[in-house]
Amino acid sequence: MSDPYETTEQHLDRLLRRALNSFDLPDSTVDLLGSALAHSSSLHSSHHSPVLHRETYRHTYLLTDGSDLTLWELVHSGGRDEQVPRRHELYADEGDAHIAAARLAGSLSDTPAFGDEAGRGDLEILTVLMSAPPAPAPRTYAPDNSADHARRVLRRAENGDRPGEEKARLLRSAFAHHITQIFGRQCQVDGQEAGFTLYEHAFLLLDGSETSLWEVEHTATPDGRHMCEVYEDEHTARTAMEIRTRIC
Repeated sequence: MSDPYETTEQHLDRLLRRALNSFDLPDSTVDLLGSALAHSSSLHSSHHSPVLHRETYRHTYLLTDGSDLTLWELVHSGGRDEQVPRRHELYADEGDAHIAAARLAGSLSDTPAFGDEAGRGDLEILTVLMSAPPAPAPRTYAPDNSADHARRVLRRAENGDRPGEEKARLLRSAFAHHITQIFGRQCQVDGQEAGFTLYEHAFLLLDGSETSLWEVEHTATPDGRHMCEVYEDEHTARTAMEIRTRIC
């Protein structure tokens, strides 16, 4: 993973160039990394199965002020299928890296598929997508640059009806947040595998109120790539998943 002759600048440049989501890193993080003096990389965790190879690497950088900064790199491919290229993702937050790793496990064919048996079809898929979630566990908010987290969630949304400037302005006062995976399932829709994952990003605001963003990640796209959509409420998010099962 590490080249002993590679400078820290070269190492960082290589990571940023190959990451599919490097644009999603906070600008403040990228600016700080520009002053990195040294780096260290290590394997943090791994998972290998016939359909998924995944490794998570920890890259730690020593900055000029004596502090350190860590990037989490998620590397994954389609298991034994050598035709599927390795993909790289970068995260500034360990929690975001864990969520991304869980997303992979829930969106590939090593999870139970349904809809293969005669008589089930689209009706069962839609029933599961629109079913009520189990009672949530008590929410524990963590103060961790939450306003920037909200900005990044909104920035990666690709749907035209994503929350607008009013919601973005409200979330600038967020000082703590909590992420919950509400739903995750692999589906067969019209002969195509599609993974759906629904997250609630709950935010605690300075005035003591709460608000949420509902994020749908799915692979119901023509080329099977991951797509992110963000909605104001859970019902709208689940309706969007239902619509996706009809058009993919």
